[in-house]
Formats: sequence, structure tokens, C-alpha cells
Amino acid sequence: MDFETKFKLSKPIVIADAGLLSNENITQLTEAGYTCILGGRIKNESKDIKDRILKLKLSDNELAEIKKGRHTRLIVSYSEKRAKKDKHNRERGIKKLEEKIKKGKLSKSHINNRGYNKYLKLIGNIEIKIDYDKFESDNSWDGLKGYVTNSKLTPGQVVENYQHLWHIEKAFRISKTDLKIRPVYHRLRGRIQAHISISFTAYMIYKELERVLKKNRKGISAKKAIELTQSIYALDYKLPDSKIQQSKLIGLTDEHKVLLQLFK
Repeated sequence: MDFETKFKLSKPIVIADAGLLSNENITQLTEAGYTCILGGRIKNESKDIKDRILKLKLSDNELAEIKKGRHTRLIVSYSEKRAKKDKHNRERGIKKLEEKIKKGKLSKSHINNRGYNKYLKLIGNIEIKIDYDKFESDNSWDGLKGYVTNSKLTPGQVVENYQHLWHIEKAFRISKTDLKIRPVYHRLRGRIQAHISISFTAYMIYKELERVLKKNRKGISAKKAIELTQSIYALDYKLPDSKIQQSKLIGLTDEHKVLLQLFK
């Protein structure tokens, strides 16, 4: 709240993938006054909504909206490019299942809803087959994607805002790979807050480094810059007639000098 007041910001739009999609989460966000856009699991919707989705018959890049509840809407989009990708992935999954069946590598325990195992069925008590009818029926869902929102944004604005989710995914990749931030078990509230603050501060410093390098067009990535700083060495010395200890950087390369010039 202090941050929002200081910079005169309205409440942000909460954008998240389908992992946060639950009626309880949406209700809590709404009650707290937040607008949200969440990835939708359209195949998990009620039969009525699924029937309405399949009756839409959307063309490439067309959008439609379906009322879900008192405060929420389901935005559905269709993409021919996504449809081709979905079909390709399903056909590849079926081929892998066929190969495993031929080699006798599948058992009753493999019949579940995980991945493409959903296309398996048991004939009698011992024979495992592929349910090609179920496979073909999934053609109807190729290219379709859903977004659940409690906002008043237009369908186009909902999809456009959700597409910014890659910034968050990139932030996690940077935190885990470049900054090597790892989960740490904390019990006390102060330590939990400190861990989050340190992680966030490290990420902000990384982004500022990235911004400065990009602004000055030095052709050095933030990751490379961090590696360069680890190879900057200094020699501490004290002259015979002086009591003051001094320091001098040694072995600087041209790239080292570029960084030093930028950040002094």
C-alpha cells in the first residue's frame, strides 16, 4: 500500500498461468480488490461451457467470451498456428505410445490422465490399446486457448495482457540460473521477509545492469558482465614512506575497462 501511494499507482492486474486457477483464488483476489487474468483450462470446464466453446467455430485469431460466474468471464481464442502445433504434438505422442505397445512396455498402471496416456484403454483384463476415437475427438480442441478474468477489459486486452506473462517467466529463469537463488526453509517471519527482499533486490540490480548495458550499446550481456566482475583483481600495497594502504586494479582487459567506465 505504501508503494502504491508513493508512486500514485492503482492496483496492478494479477496475471498468472493455470496453476493459480481456482474459484477460491479468484474469490480472494476479487474480495481484495484485485483484477486478475489467469490461464484457463478449457477442457476442465463444465459440460455446458465446453459445449458452448466447441460451438463457437472461431476463425484464425478470433476471440469470444463466455460468462462463467458473477464476476468472471472466460475469453477463448483460436490460432491456426497453435492448432498445427497441438495436432503435431498429439500425433507425436500417439506414435510414442504405439511404439511402446509394440515393444510391450505398457502395463495397466500406465492407464491414467497424465500426458498422452489419456488415450490408453484396457481391453479385457490384459490387453492395452489406444483409444483412437478419443484421440480424434480431441481435434476439436486444437488451437483453442482460454483465459479467465474478473476484469472489465475487452477480450483483446485480456489476451494482450496475458501475453506479458513471459516477463515473469524470464524473471524466474534469471533468478534460478544467473543469480542462483534457491528455496531456503525459514520458520520466522522476519527471515522469510529478509530472504524475499534479498532475492528481489538481487533481481533488481541484475535488471539495472541489463538496462545500463543496453542503453550504452556495449554488446555485453548482463550474464557476461557478472562473469567479468569475477575476474577483476586488485593489488593492495603500502609505500615505504607512507602509512596509507592503497589499491590498484591489475590485468584489466578492454571489456573490464568498459564496465569500469560505465559504473565507475
